[in-house]
Amino acid sequence: MARILVVDDSVSLRKLVALTLQGAGNVVCEVESGPSALKAARSGTFDLVISDLNMPGMDGITLVAELRKLQSYRSTPILILTTEMDVSRKQAARTAGATGWLVKPFDPTSLLATVRKVLD
Repeated sequence: MARILVVDDSVSLRKLVALTLQGAGNVVCEVESGPSALKAARSGTFDLVISDLNMPGMDGITLVAELRKLQSYRSTPILILTTEMDVSRKQAARTAGATGWLVKPFDPTSLLATVRKVLD
């Protein structure tokens, strides 16, 4: 069982991701923004962070970079979940410290397989 932080400004997508992860026995904390994610990360420890790329206030790439500055999140897997397919955005996410990139709409089986892979 992993503790997973899910960050997305879309309530419906956040709930869908959370239900998928909870169905596999994970504990999920849901937040709607990058600043909320940083606050949650500073007050608790998560085994994995899954973040949307395009969010108001702070995008996913900035969130990844900010999380990587925190000692307890330097090696925590961080996945970006987005509709974007742009290679330069993927590279920017990797440069910021993202572990991987998942495309919306996501397949629950693929999401769970990726989660297992990055947590092993």
